[in-house]
Amino acid sequence: MNGANKPIIRAVARHGLAVWATMLAGCLAGCDIGGIETYQNTWLYPNDISTVYVEMFDSRSFRRGHEYALTDAICKRLEAQTPYKIVSDRDAADSVLSGQMSIYSGVLSRERYEGVALEMETTVVVSVSWKNLKTGELLINNENVMASGSYSPKLPSQQGAQGFEYAADVAVNRAAERVVELMETSW
Repeated sequence: MNGANKPIIRAVARHGLAVWATMLAGCLAGCDIGGIETYQNTWLYPNDISTVYVEMFDSRSFRRGHEYALTDAICKRLEAQTPYKIVSDRDAADSVLSGQMSIYSGVLSRERYEGVALEMETTVVVSVSWKNLKTGELLINNENVMASGSYSPKLPSQQGAQGFEYAADVAVNRAAERVVELMETSW
């Protein structure tokens, strides 16, 4: 190397070191680079609550029985996927989860010439409220979640065939999943 290139090499090395030092300082300062300002490694659910009393969900439809399946599915998902414990005594609970559900059925597709339904859909709409009994704060105030399941009424009704009850069970389980997701703290 000749002596004329040494100042250039030193300048590049000095600037490269400065760039790396700036990036390292930015990362150590809390990852403020690129808009990532509030990275947290905390629990997804409010941690001031440890127990939940789940009231039986009301049904606003003429089809009965699905409210029991919804309440049961929500309880099972809460126990399995959250830090909360389900309690049967409202006085011993930190919070209360309640709501109403409606179940609907509609046609997704019809046969072209005869007009017979080829595929039907069952939709469950759930309105949920969640109240912190310690503070009186409404954590969820009548928010709605929807879920659906489809079936084909043209299939023979043999063992394993899909019908309204199958689609309703699928929709109820999906709605229970969405209710538990709704209980997560907002980002």
